[in-house]
Amino acid sequence: MSRRTKMGLAIGLAVILVGSLTVLAGAKRGGKATEVRLEAIADRELISIVTASGKIEAKTSVDISADITGRITKIYVREGDLVTTGQLLLRIDQAQYQSQVARAAAFLATSEANRLQSRANMDQAKRSLDRSLSIQQTNADLIAREVVEQAQQQYDVTRATFQANQAAVDQAKASLQEAKDNLAKTTLFAPMSGRVVRLAVEEGEVAVPGTFSRETGLLMTVADLSVILAKVDVDETDVVRLSPGDSVAITIDAFPDTAFAGRVTKISNSAKLASAAGNADRAVDFEVEVTLDDPPADVRPDLSATARVITDTRTNALSIPIISLTVREHEQVPNELKPSTGTTEKGKKKETEGVFVVVNGVAQFRPVTVGIAGDEYFEVLSGVQAGDTIVAGPYQAIRDMKDSTRVKRAPDLTANKS
Repeated sequence: MSRRTKMGLAIGLAVILVGSLTVLAGAKRGGKATEVRLEAIADRELISIVTASGKIEAKTSVDISADITGRITKIYVREGDLVTTGQLLLRIDQAQYQSQVARAAAFLATSEANRLQSRANMDQAKRSLDRSLSIQQTNADLIAREVVEQAQQQYDVTRATFQANQAAVDQAKASLQEAKDNLAKTTLFAPMSGRVVRLAVEEGEVAVPGTFSRETGLLMTVADLSVILAKVDVDETDVVRLSPGDSVAITIDAFPDTAFAGRVTKISNSAKLASAAGNADRAVDFEVEVTLDDPPADVRPDLSATARVITDTRTNALSIPIISLTVREHEQVPNELKPSTGTTEKGKKKETEGVFVVVNGVAQFRPVTVGIAGDEYFEVLSGVQAGDTIVAGPYQAIRDMKDSTRVKRAPDLTANKS
């Protein structure tokens, strides 16, 4: 065997040896198990909750505004005061309205005097007409026809004048009543019993009617705080899960350590108007009204609140951790049950919701159908059974995991610390 042949064989053996070592190293790395959190599927009690934020409001509140223009001379209440129905709240300067009443009263007196005068003239003309007609009937030659016609004309004129003066009296009475009504509007009284929750003006300011702007004419707000509501905004994807009568836990930011029970009493049928009009990506919210069963005594409107609405409950429901549910491209195999939900189309690729079930240290993707969602667990309707062990974390491991990946239970750091 030549020297060149021996060198070739040596180089060939070295290449084979290096390749074999590389393959063995790769196989060793490929067989390394991924550390994951494992959890056995079990029955649990699940509570499906919709969370929404909003503010506290009184069920009944009245915004008080002026119907006339005038300077505020006296305010008899302060913000936060309790008031009763009919209690005097505020007074507007009455001077100009008292003058209007006086003018209207004087005009009425003048109109009534004119009416009396025209009534006397009409009566006088009626008597003259009656005498002329009587003479004409007795003897037509004793009175000229022109005299009778003039008497008739005079009576007609005086009667029309009387009717005009009567209408003037009616008009004067209406003007006087209007002036009195305006004068009465200078004093504002409480329309209901409650608390003054907002006082928007001070003495000396000018009250104006809120014809074009509600805020411009607002003087104060009186609210009945015996029934308290929490009005919250619920997303369009969650509002369909709500029903009147659903139980609600209300937390108010001003009372951080207490939760108040309530119930859904009203669900809006139309979405709230969005501030960013024309934005197709804007969130669509619906207003939901929650009545508190036992509100705190010192609650007040406009406090921030959060509602947790219980929409559904399950007892002894087969469940999986929310974090374990993932989506994978899945190819249907023969005799495999097709899940009724959880399958989506992404382009031409079919994606299926499922979990990784661990059998003999190997994680296998298995499609599942889920039901309601609790705080940490999904109800699972099909695809797995009680006692199956699934991969329950961490999130990154589940996200990157492939089918048939070898896994092992990660050490319990909490147990080690204890």
